[in-house]
Amino acid sequence: MTTTTSTPSPTSASTAYIGAVGIGVSDLARSADFYTRVLGMKVITTFKLDYMDEIVVGFEGRGSALVLMHWTDGSARNYRDNPVKIVLYVPDPAAAADAIRADGLEIVREPTPVPGLGGAVVGFAKDPDGYLVELLQRPTRA
Repeated sequence: MTTTTSTPSPTSASTAYIGAVGIGVSDLARSADFYTRVLGMKVITTFKLDYMDEIVVGFEGRGSALVLMHWTDGSARNYRDNPVKIVLYVPDPAAAADAIRADGLEIVREPTPVPGLGGAVVGFAKDPDGYLVELLQRPTRA
């Protein structure tokens, strides 16, 4: 009879988490403006590397972040309409959609209740580089 021992995973649920997700952007200042002024995120930090500049944004008091990345090394990059979805929990998806619309950007789907999500309001928009932004009603606490 053989026995196996379980070794802890280097990404066990008790110690690992997603800290941030990065997206390439064509205009770093424009994207930072969109995510901060229009959607209410805050700049957490910035990095100026030899090959790229980054602005890290997130909602105050939350652990996750979005890294806006712009390569400065002269390499060709495709920043437009990449198949990425950024899911944001917001208190009022309709108000967020209105702010995005007022900024001249596309609303893909107007925020409406989704029965399969318990009636939570969900909408979709595009950011300045065409990334899909899902506006999901922040769950209420019972």
